[in-house]
This record gives sequence, structure tokens and C-alpha cells, in this order.
Amino acid sequence: MGIEYITLLIVAALLGLMAIGIPLGITTLLVSLGTAILYFGERAGFFIVSANVTEVLHKYELISVPFFVFMANILERSGIAHSLFESMAIMGGRFRGSVGVQTCIVAVVLAAMSGIMGGEIVMLGLIALPQMLRLGYDKKLAIGIICAAGALATLIPPSVVLIVYGLAAQVSITGLFAASIGPGLLLASLYITYILVRVRLNPALAPVYDIPETGLPFVKRLPFLKGVILPGILIGAVLGVIYSGVATVTEAAAIGAVGAVIVAMVRQELTWIKMRDAMRQTVLTVGSIIWLVLGAVALIGIYNRIGGGEFLRGLLTALDVPPLAVIVVMMMIVMVLGTFLEWIAILFITVPIFAPVVIDLGFDPIWFGVLFAMNIQIYYLSPPFGPACFFLKSVAPKEVTLQDIFSAVLPFIALQSVGLMLVLLFPQIALFIPSLLN
Repeated sequence: MGIEYITLLIVAALLGLMAIGIPLGITTLLVSLGTAILYFGERAGFFIVSANVTEVLHKYELISVPFFVFMANILERSGIAHSLFESMAIMGGRFRGSVGVQTCIVAVVLAAMSGIMGGEIVMLGLIALPQMLRLGYDKKLAIGIICAAGALATLIPPSVVLIVYGLAAQVSITGLFAASIGPGLLLASLYITYILVRVRLNPALAPVYDIPETGLPFVKRLPFLKGVILPGILIGAVLGVIYSGVATVTEAAAIGAVGAVIVAMVRQELTWIKMRDAMRQTVLTVGSIIWLVLGAVALIGIYNRIGGGEFLRGLLTALDVPPLAVIVVMMMIVMVLGTFLEWIAILFITVPIFAPVVIDLGFDPIWFGVLFAMNIQIYYLSPPFGPACFFLKSVAPKEVTLQDIFSAVLPFIALQSVGLMLVLLFPQIALFIPSLLN
């Protein structure tokens, strides 16, 4: 049987098993194991699958994932997001749309402290959304800001998406972190510009944040910046040791985990119950990630052994289109897969095949990694399966329906697509900072 028919059978098996409710990690493991046994026999098949799984678990950089997840869980329970939001809202002063703009800025800071998207959207949904709704912000504008800004954690370092991409593509995670700063700030700037233009055209969408503190002169508002000090120190410590070369990403993640505990202690928010809950949630999150990693690695390992990787790379390189159009095709494949697969499965299934093609075409795999993360960010918002929408629904007031959320994120998906196209056409947006570090 030809590899093209095997490819179709593997896809059909994946869809069929997921359709009957089997978790994705187990599904990919079962399909990879079944393929290995059919091709290599029972004994050799089991050995090949276990060897692929063992190899990825030996990667030192993978240890950074539980550290960053633990850091995010501790910070979520320390109340630092609430203090940060209050400080930034007051410092923003009195201008129309200020709370929406400050929410985007806070989201950037939280993204630089967490690296995972779900927790950030939950925090913003609990803190910023009720505040904007209470002030009389348009419901859909407020919802869109929370989802889009919260999803910045997939791109802004220390993004877990970029860490896993670096492992799969075998490229520098430090380089990926540096390359993602420009695109991350670009997206945040697009969101802020959109907010300011919308409220300028229609002032009813966003009333002025009119409390006594916002009316103070700028110098007298400076003491309210105290809520930014601890987050600033933590971000500076984690990213500073990475970019300076003092520590690896894994070591920086450990520093961040310890720093988050210290921050919680300084704020007198660290209790045994909060520590236990943070550890429990870390185990659950990392456990689900590891199962997805194992299944995806096993599947792509077997698929490459039977010639699938060469088959797909041949299809891509044989396309009679300009090299940049091949990159666009890859992005479209990722978008389609995002309709029924988790991001980590998409990553491990596509990146080992795409990365060599990207290099053969003369492109930088770090630049492609940033494009991939931006594409995953679009997937996080896109109906009908956008995880960001469901995260926000879990903490939103009862009057906020899932239909409200889906319609609210559409303009921001368009902005994300604009940002993706800009980085695609102008790679220096991503590669400028890495070039300075080299």
C-alpha cells in the first residue's frame, strides 16, 4: 500500500477515535502503536514507539514547562494581577478607553510572567471584565479585549508554545523568545489602536474611568506604581538571565518558580492551601501536556520511519509556487488542523516535517516559529473550538453567552491575521532583536 493511502488511513483513524471520545494523547499513541505493529511486528513496534517516547522525555529543556506552569499558578493565587490592574488603570488617567488600553498592557505583563494562556484569560476575566462591564463598556468590546489580550501569552516569552516548538524544531529557545518580543508588542499595539479608534468613532462604547485617583497630576499618581514593582522584578530576573546568557531557559524557569513563591510571601498571600492547589493544578496541566507530547512524538516518529515525512516534504517542495507561498500553505494547514486538534499535537505533527522544508527554502526556522505561535494564537480565539472563548465563559457573568464571546473575538482575529501577514512579509519584525543579541 502506498504512503499516500497510509496517510489517509492514519488521518481517518485519528478522527474516528476522537469522534468516539478517546482523549487525543491516547488516540495518537494507539494509532502510532497500531501502525508500528503493522509495519514492524509486535516486538519491534513496541520497541520503536517506546524509543521515540524515551528520547523526547530525556530533553532537558522540557523541564522548564512544569516550572513555568507552577510560576503561573502561584502568581494566579497571589493577587498580583489585581494589584497590577489597579495600578495601571490609575496610571492611565482619564481618557476614553483607558481601562481597555490598560487591560492590554496588563495582559502583556502577565504574559511575560506566566507563559500559559488559560490562566491569564481566567485572571483577566475575573478582574478586568467585571470592571469594564461595571463602568458601562460595550459588552462585546470588553469580551474581545480580554480574549485577545489574554491570548498574548502564546507568543510573548516565556511562552510554553515557543518552548515546545524549539524542542520539536531543534532551534534555540532563547532565540525564539527574543524573536517573539517584536510581534507580541505589535499585536498589543494593534489591539490598543483598534480600541482607541473604536471609542473615538463611538464614545458610547467606553466611558471615561472617572475616579478621584485618575484625576491627580501624573507625579502624584506615581506612588500607585507600587503594584508594578514586584512583577517588574520577576520579569526582569527571568528574562534577564536568559538574554544575558547567565542561565539556560530551564534554569531561568526554576528562578521564576522560586521568584513567584517569594512574591506571594512578600504579599502575604502564600498559604498551604494555595501552595497545594498550585501544585495540584501544575501536575494536572503538565500531565495533560506530557500525554499529548508522548502521543504526538510517537505518531510522527513512526510516520517518518515509514517514509511519511519524506512524502509530505516532497509534496511541499514540489509545489510550483514562490517559496513564500509554501509558507502560507503551511500556515493554512495549521489553521485547518486547529479545528480538531490540540495545539501541542499540531506542533509535533507538523513542525518536524515543516522545519526542514523551511530551511531548504532559505528561511529562518526561528522566524517560522514566531509565525507558528501567531497562528496558534488565532486558533485559540477561532470559533467554534477556540479555547480562549471557553476559558472566559467559565468565569464570565451569566449574562455573557458563548455566542456573545464568539462574535466579540472576530475583529480581534482579523487584527491577529493582519499581524501575522506583517511578520510574514517583513521578517525583521521578528528577527531584529535576535540580530542584536548575536
